[in-house]
Amino acid sequence: MQDELLSPPRAAILAALERLIDVIAQLRHPETGCPWDLAQTPTSLIPYVIEEAYEVVDAIQVGEKGAIAEELGDLLLQVVLQAQIANDSGDFDLGTVATGIADKLVRRHPHIFGDTSGATPEEVSQNWDRIKAEEKGIPHDPAKLTPKLVKYSRTLPPLMAASKISVKAAKAGFEWEAIDGVWEKFHEELDEFRAALAHEPKENQQAELGDLLFTLVNLARWYDLDPAEALQSTNRRFIQRFELVESVAEKPLSEYGIEELEALWQKAKARLAKSED
Repeated sequence: MQDELLSPPRAAILAALERLIDVIAQLRHPETGCPWDLAQTPTSLIPYVIEEAYEVVDAIQVGEKGAIAEELGDLLLQVVLQAQIANDSGDFDLGTVATGIADKLVRRHPHIFGDTSGATPEEVSQNWDRIKAEEKGIPHDPAKLTPKLVKYSRTLPPLMAASKISVKAAKAGFEWEAIDGVWEKFHEELDEFRAALAHEPKENQQAELGDLLFTLVNLARWYDLDPAEALQSTNRRFIQRFELVESVAEKPLSEYGIEELEALWQKAKARLAKSED
């Protein structure tokens, strides 16, 4: 009866999801399943979860719809596989996951499912934070940023976390008066990093490198630049140039001298620059 009430697109979507669940359950069958899938644990799949999430982001940035759908499928696989492993262990199943997130969305959107006002994105965000704190039994104090900063540090890639921490701290008043102060801090941290490299143990060198990188993140914020996007763009350009170098090399790169490699690199840069004109 319920299926009869579903629109054809909704019914097809649910059928596709049921098929995916069945396929993964078969892959995890203890007697006839795939050895690789059976060997996986929630922890062993962590690199794949991260990799697939980044591939989704890349596909979205490129804007190719077919690639976006494919990468979202790969990410969905990780969700369903994690849930299947948990089900195999008697912990929870995909229904628990879906019910939990649906209930959470209803609770945290009282302006849609209840009688709380939330006319602006800022009000919606404030309601979300308040309800989340209540759910976790944590006193809700909008003035305290530390819980958010801790979450960013624990859950986001380091460069993205640094950007968010920098923005939140600046909005709270933890900010330089002018850009000159940020540049002074950058040169100060650069000098300290150099001194650590020359005279201090690796632990201190790591700490000073982190301070230098965090200051660069602050510089990027002042100039309204995205450091993660900037680094990703540099990675892509490097790979493009490296690919050209490999394509024109007449022997393994390890057999070239540094000056020869530099010459090949400059040719690659010039060729790419010309193709972009």
